[in-house]
Amino acid sequence: PLQVSASQLRERGNALFQAGDHAAALAAYTQALSLCDAESERAVLHRNRAACYLKLEDYAKAEADATKAIEANGRDMKALFRRSQALQKLGRLDQAVSDLQRCVSLEPKNKAFQEALRALGSSMHEKMKTMSCTDSKVEQMFQILLDSQEKDADKKQKAAQNLIVLAREEAGAEKIFQSDGVRLLTQLLDTAKPDLMLAALRTLVGLCSGHHSRTMAILAELGAPRLSAVLGVDHEHVSLAACNLLHVMFDSLREGMQKDFRGKEDAIVLDSSKDLKLLIKDLLELLELEGASAHGRDNALNLLIKVVPRKSPKDINNSLSLWVIDQGLKKILEVGSTVSGTAGSLPVTENTRMSASVLLSKLYDDLKCDAERENFHHLCEDYVRNWFEGNELAGKLRAIQAVSCLLQGPSDAGNRVLELEGMMDAVLSLCASVCEAHQLVAVEALIHAADKAKRASFITANGVSLLKEIYKHSERDSIRIRALVGLCKLGSAGGTDFSMKQFAEGSTMKLAKQCRKWLCNEAIDASTRRWAVEGLAYLTFDADVKEEFVEDKAAMQAMFHLAKSEDRSVLYAVASTLVNCTNSYDHEEPDPQMLELAKYAKQHIPEQHPKDKPDFVKRRVRKLLSAGVVSALACMVKSKNLALTNSCRELISRVFLALVEEAEDRGGVVAQGGGKALIPLSLEGTEVGQTKAAQALAKITITSNPEMAFPGERIYEVVRPLVSLLHLQRSGLENFEGLMALTNLAGISERLRQKILKEKAVPMIEGYMFEEHELIRLAATECMCNMAMSKEVQELFLAEGSDRLKLMVLYSGEEDERLRRAASGTLAMLTALHPPICKRIPQVTVHWLEILQALLLSPSAELQHRGAVVVMNMMVAEREVAEQLMASEMLEILSVLAKEQDKP
Repeated sequence: PLQVSASQLRERGNALFQAGDHAAALAAYTQALSLCDAESERAVLHRNRAACYLKLEDYAKAEADATKAIEANGRDMKALFRRSQALQKLGRLDQAVSDLQRCVSLEPKNKAFQEALRALGSSMHEKMKTMSCTDSKVEQMFQILLDSQEKDADKKQKAAQNLIVLAREEAGAEKIFQSDGVRLLTQLLDTAKPDLMLAALRTLVGLCSGHHSRTMAILAELGAPRLSAVLGVDHEHVSLAACNLLHVMFDSLREGMQKDFRGKEDAIVLDSSKDLKLLIKDLLELLELEGASAHGRDNALNLLIKVVPRKSPKDINNSLSLWVIDQGLKKILEVGSTVSGTAGSLPVTENTRMSASVLLSKLYDDLKCDAERENFHHLCEDYVRNWFEGNELAGKLRAIQAVSCLLQGPSDAGNRVLELEGMMDAVLSLCASVCEAHQLVAVEALIHAADKAKRASFITANGVSLLKEIYKHSERDSIRIRALVGLCKLGSAGGTDFSMKQFAEGSTMKLAKQCRKWLCNEAIDASTRRWAVEGLAYLTFDADVKEEFVEDKAAMQAMFHLAKSEDRSVLYAVASTLVNCTNSYDHEEPDPQMLELAKYAKQHIPEQHPKDKPDFVKRRVRKLLSAGVVSALACMVKSKNLALTNSCRELISRVFLALVEEAEDRGGVVAQGGGKALIPLSLEGTEVGQTKAAQALAKITITSNPEMAFPGERIYEVVRPLVSLLHLQRSGLENFEGLMALTNLAGISERLRQKILKEKAVPMIEGYMFEEHELIRLAATECMCNMAMSKEVQELFLAEGSDRLKLMVLYSGEEDERLRRAASGTLAMLTALHPPICKRIPQVTVHWLEILQALLLSPSAELQHRGAVVVMNMMVAEREVAEQLMASEMLEILSVLAKEQDKP
């Protein structure tokens, strides 16, 4: 090829620029620069590039290129003018003015230069005015807020709102910061008036968001102790606003740490991590501070859960968790072992102990090796032993409560402490206590211990008779309901196995009936009714219990109502109950040979309950749907809630998959918010949970109009979960449903096809075209047919050394009529949209002619039509191909078909 010269490239660039293709013009000028040495020519190219960058709104590069042109020739007015435009956009108005003044002095009569200078002068004047106005405004706002004589509440409200809005903009935040704002905000915090404190905290959020150095300065001025004291105030909204501020500060310090870490070796890293630890240390101290409010304690725990453990296992550094365990494990257990209502106990809410368990669990999961876990166990054992040994009753209660807290969190650690000498006996003897508060603590500990199969046999031997006594004779519902849950847990130790029930026939039914009664009794407080759901979570292993539960609409709705309430610890129990009712747990199919052997050896064989057969399950699903299960699940997913653990999300995904099993139920599930709730479930959680949610999304996408099921932008969010179903480790059914769903989406719009391409689905779709299983092969071919509407995919069929086109031609001659329809449809579309493919068809296989003829002679009108379209496209595209077609019997076949009366 001929060498293109720099001047030709420059001409091409000019033409492209005139035509409005600025990016292509930029590329031409850049290429010209690489071929050009003459200083004056290079200056012109730089000046032209500056014009391109201005059009492309990349003002920093425009300024740099214009500067290079000006360095070569200081009198280059075009370059000076362009640089002034770039500087103006970059906000450097004073420099822009001096460039424009230079233009005017070089060419005093030029109207454009004069006009630009006048406009710039007035915009500078405006800016100076607003700057000084903002200055005075900031001072004014603080004056109004800090003036104790000012009685006008509206005026104060407005000043506070203005400050918060100003702080959200970078320039405003900097202004407040420079105007001694932090000291004034501190004064607002110290007034101890809730509305002023809220204004100060929300303004500080603006100052700290994404700004590392300001955050460091603010932290130094306010001090971590003051911040944690505000978190502990007895005003729910103020405490929550302080929690938000601390979260923003953590993020800014973290980001700063990562940036410094990338930029320089450990030099600055220490500063931020020191600040982080200072903040965390104060949060840990707040936990056991008697004066701190219950909400403050909850917020501190929630913050620690968010900021301490690693976000992903890829991040190898877990030093923050190790440090927190070292400094604060005992402080967290102080909260977890609080016995409400006893003298000197810390103020807590109904969610506090659950949050402490979640935090302990997250810390434990963040450990990487046995030595770290051993240390955790030792610290827990020491703590519990200190309370348990040599202390009066109050101490023993604290120890037992700590065990409960650990059993609900890191259960390995809980089991270890249960084994301390005398612990289990103390639990059993306190279960019979006459004091309600003591009995509550012991019965709850017994229930949490009953979860673990190893313990269950010990407890079944000792605890069942005790719990039955309590259940029958206690005067108090709160105790009876908990005893009942203990009995339920022990009764379900056989799981779904019908023949392994530990209790006499019928007693499970009686217990379940009592649970439903308590659940519907609104006179009992919610925290006690929550235990009734816990009971059902176990009892619904039994199919008779499931059947009765779904007949009791009031009980179902009472449970859904609890699931939407403030007390979040109930989520797991609700989800477990629903998994049991819909039979969406994993079924182990026993191997028939092993069954024979088991019978022979007189071993126990699991049996399925007759009411767990598919018809029964289908009826139960319908009953749950009409009672409003979908909106309850959607609400559970929406709650930004820490009790929504990954295992809980998995249970919810299992239930959703069961709810969309029948095609006619899917519309209702979508209408009540099911489609929207499934997307987050399919993007985070356990692998099983994500897959089940993705499969539910696929089922919805296959049978409903996707644009109505997932309106607006939501339809694009569905693509990634669907593509995840194509991975090789997924089952054949999941692959099949993923392909069918993507086929539907690929037929909707080019933007969706682009999204599918971007998620790297095409190679996987192609892989399944070679699948043994004919349905999967068919689904992949149909999906490819719709994807072939994209230019990029059409190009793939012409790629050197690829068999894609050959496979499509051969599939058009297969026996399976549906596969032929999909493949010949793809050929019809490819030959129409991308004519070069016509020329390639005769080259990919010697059978091409007989395959096309067979399509035209097929008894199916659809196949004949597709064949005719392909032949027509090939005749039009290429003379050589047309001659080959004419030389065959094609003309006769077409003449016959042209006369067919009944196939217009």
